[in-house]
Amino acid sequence: MSQLHKVYRDKLAIFIFVFPGIAFFLLMFVAPIILSGYYSFTNTLAPGTPVDMVGLNNYKELLVDSRFWLALRNALILGIGFIVIQHPLAIFFAILLDKMGGKAEKWFRTIFFIPCVLSFVVISRMWLSVLDPTFGIFNKMLDSIGLGSLQHAWLGDQSTALGSLLVILIWAGFGWALLFYYAGVKGIPEELYEAARIEGATGFKLHFNITLPLLSPVISVQVVLAMITALKQMETVFLTTNGGPGDSTQFLAVYLYNQAFSASNYGYANAISIMFIVVCLIITYVLNKLTKNKNLDF
Repeated sequence: MSQLHKVYRDKLAIFIFVFPGIAFFLLMFVAPIILSGYYSFTNTLAPGTPVDMVGLNNYKELLVDSRFWLALRNALILGIGFIVIQHPLAIFFAILLDKMGGKAEKWFRTIFFIPCVLSFVVISRMWLSVLDPTFGIFNKMLDSIGLGSLQHAWLGDQSTALGSLLVILIWAGFGWALLFYYAGVKGIPEELYEAARIEGATGFKLHFNITLPLLSPVISVQVVLAMITALKQMETVFLTTNGGPGDSTQFLAVYLYNQAFSASNYGYANAISIMFIVVCLIITYVLNKLTKNKNLDF
């Protein structure tokens, strides 16, 4: 222990241990944000091209850019979809898995998590095939059960593209949500349920009074992560619809990418990235305040 105290008092040793982490953080996180902030005040086409300072013009244009606000709206809709659809289902199946036990619990736990280990390319191609308007299995299934009139170009029509994309994204991330809630349910002592049963609590009432309150710290974290995940959604959207048809499935990260590398509007894209960071920080702060809860000891 005395040796450890000597290390704590040795400022050089502390610097040697801490400096690599601080340097990595500054170079990989802080420096890119500062550089992006600099480019957001220019109208440069790409790094290395002539820089023309335009001040706040990019931000002024961004505030009246309907495509940016549409992309933000779609991201918020996806975040709400995660919270009100994906997470309740994840909690339900987490409880169900916990009650199964044995090999069935292990098998279904693995099956639910399979989408999370698939690459974005595989998931995107699979769903493009499933929802294909001509050869897709979903339309063929509708036809086989007498609902052929509902056959549709699900990702090719502005009226259904966003909803179809939300289904894909909620399905693809379901395993992660289930994993967190499953771990939370597994951490609740069985004695609490036994005591509640003695008091007469059963079924839904049992989980409403025991499971959900004890899962509240997990739920708080998951709500914040859901909104952040929705805001930075990129790969699956890009590979399935690329923001189309029209701008019906435009998301912030996709819009930023297209402005930077398709439209060669690098300065404006960096203004979007800074606004993106600001929006993430604001939403994270608000959600942390709304979901703030005292840790429950058990």
